[in-house]
Amino acid sequence: MASLQTLTKSFSGWVIFCCCCCLPLLLTSPLPPKGAGLASTADHTCRLRKINFQQPYIRNRTYTLAKMARVSDHDTDNRFIGQQLYVNIKENNRCYMMKRIVEIVVKDVLLTEAKDQYPYVEEVAEFLASLTSELSRCKFSGHREHIEQNLEEMKSKMKQLGKNGKTKAIGELDLLFDYIENACTDAPKKGGNKKKN
Repeated sequence: MASLQTLTKSFSGWVIFCCCCCLPLLLTSPLPPKGAGLASTADHTCRLRKINFQQPYIRNRTYTLAKMARVSDHDTDNRFIGQQLYVNIKENNRCYMMKRIVEIVVKDVLLTEAKDQYPYVEEVAEFLASLTSELSRCKFSGHREHIEQNLEEMKSKMKQLGKNGKTKAIGELDLLFDYIENACTDAPKKGGNKKKN
């Protein structure tokens, strides 16, 4: 019985010691900077497997569809998919940017009347939608305004061109295929805001 009382007192002493000494140390220790540890998660969630793009069947379908639409596109002044999308965009946000563009092209172009005008549209749309689904947890890092501004410029130009805007977007599916492959399968390089025209 005496040993039980000694053990209880000893245990109570340790509890009091931990509460008085250890707890304040834990509470006053600095927290990691906001966003620390998210970079590796973001990099992981903004990556696609290279094998997605190594299927000759879907690559051929996408390139054939683009080639067919280009025949009807007589506008040589405008381009949707190109380096202008990356103006003021950090390299680690390029995959997020391409994910958003693919979402726009699938929803606003491929899943419209284009389904009835061109062959392979539904297959290509399904493939692209599967990529954006795989990238569903891919988020931007830093400030969002440049991304939104570049997307808005693209959507505005597409709307301004009307029916030909959709034709042009379909005609650039091969570029879109290559851009999303490059942005989302290669590790982003270290660096900042490089402007490319």
